[in-house]
Amino acid sequence: MKKIAVFVDVQNIYYTTRQAYGRQFNYRKLWERISAQGEIVSATAYAIHRGDEKQLKFQNALKHMGFTVKLKPFIQRSDGSAKGDWDVGITIDVMDLSRGVDTVILLSGDGDFDLLMDKIRNDYHVTAEVYGVPSLTAHSLVEAASVFHPIGDDLLI
Repeated sequence: MKKIAVFVDVQNIYYTTRQAYGRQFNYRKLWERISAQGEIVSATAYAIHRGDEKQLKFQNALKHMGFTVKLKPFIQRSDGSAKGDWDVGITIDVMDLSRGVDTVILLSGDGDFDLLMDKIRNDYHVTAEVYGVPSLTAHSLVEAASVFHPIGDDLLI
């Protein structure tokens, strides 16, 4: 059975599905789809911690499905801008886990991950799949993936 590791850039998926469709992503449907392809040996969702009740309920739902939820604090800068991205953390985890799986699945539209997908495909010989909103996913990330799965109605609530 194929071993699969899943990595979700929660903020990216939340904002891109909201911007493109005005709807939310269906993580349960995703889990069903991926688990039908093989054994999910690792599934991690990377999010920003704001501490509100709705967010905690969402994080608990992810945990109940089987995701490990990693949180970073939301940082508001003095100039009004905000910081809270997981790019380096996701990259480290993908690199660490890629040697022990057949497929890495990344949910993000962030073009910063194109080099990572190239690296694991070419050096670790894993299938590098990406799920993203087509109109908001970097072309370079789509090109770097072994398979690109467009997020559409079938994966939305």
